[in-house]
Amino acid sequence: MDYKDIVENGEQYFLPNLSIDTVIIGYQAGIIKCLLLKIGDKWLLPGGYIKREESVQEATHRVLKDRTGLEHTYLKFLAVFGKQDRQFSKVFEDFFSKAGVNWKADSWLRGRFVSLAYYALVNIAETHPVKSDIDEAFAWFDFDALPEMWMDHASIVQTARVQLTTDIQHEYHAYKLLAEEFTMPELHQLYQVILKENIDRSRFQKKMLGTGLFERLPKLNKNTPGRNPYLYRVKGALPG
Repeated sequence: MDYKDIVENGEQYFLPNLSIDTVIIGYQAGIIKCLLLKIGDKWLLPGGYIKREESVQEATHRVLKDRTGLEHTYLKFLAVFGKQDRQFSKVFEDFFSKAGVNWKADSWLRGRFVSLAYYALVNIAETHPVKSDIDEAFAWFDFDALPEMWMDHASIVQTARVQLTTDIQHEYHAYKLLAEEFTMPELHQLYQVILKENIDRSRFQKKMLGTGLFERLPKLNKNTPGRNPYLYRVKGALPG
């Protein structure tokens, strides 16, 4: 199904007035980033619509797989974005008219849309973004250096950034941003970057090990100068 068909006949395939937007979060070179897609002269979140025959959960996982190639990753509901004036008909009309798409006066995209927003934690090295036939490019952006974005997507991104800061203090899922095997110094640095504060290393390691989530591997990390820290992984994770 190409985007022209979706614009012109989408109400036949999708639930009206409802969309999904996903803030896909990664970590690279000491920076927390999110994946954005470029359409026209602006960027937006990977997202989509809910097919009439699928559940919201099925649609969310489909969108994530279509955009990143990932089938099993940490995905959490973020918030509903549904202000009474949340409609972007002028934005859609300007863009699609220039693209030569038949823009109907009663188009299903003209109405108010409520977005169900999620955020995902991914390992960038294992993530393989895919462009649709309407996207011009994709890129990872620092949360503190976002480009100009479509609609209210910048607000959704910042909401996810704040929520992540809250969640990692009691849910301990931040390790999903790292490789399958990681060191405690790497996990410690990740938390400091997300929380934007210095954290006592020994106290942090004691807290992490106290969760019972991680197991120490018998091999040492040989890729760092000086003392070589042990590698860890989540208990029950399959090797390789």
